Amino acid sequence: MTEATDLATAAGDHDPKVGLRAVGALRRLLEHLEAAQVRSARAKGWSWQDIAAELGVSRQAVHKKHGGR
Repeated sequence: MTEATDLATAAGDHDPKVGLRAVGALRRLLEHLEAAQVRSARAKGWSWQDIAAELGVSRQAVHKKHGGR
C-alpha cells in the first residue's frame, strides 16, 4: 500500500488517537500536493482563475494561499 492509502485507512480507525493522527498527516500531505500542483500549473501558464476553478475555490483564495510562494 502507499502512504496515502495507509493514512486513509488509519483515519477510519476506531481509536481516536490513531484516527486523528492520520487525519493530520493526510492534511499535511494534501497541502504539499496542492502546492506542488499549483506551482506546476503556474509554470505551464495557467491563470489563477483556471487553478481556482479546478480546486473549487475563488481566484482570490488560491492567490492568497499560493501567490507569495
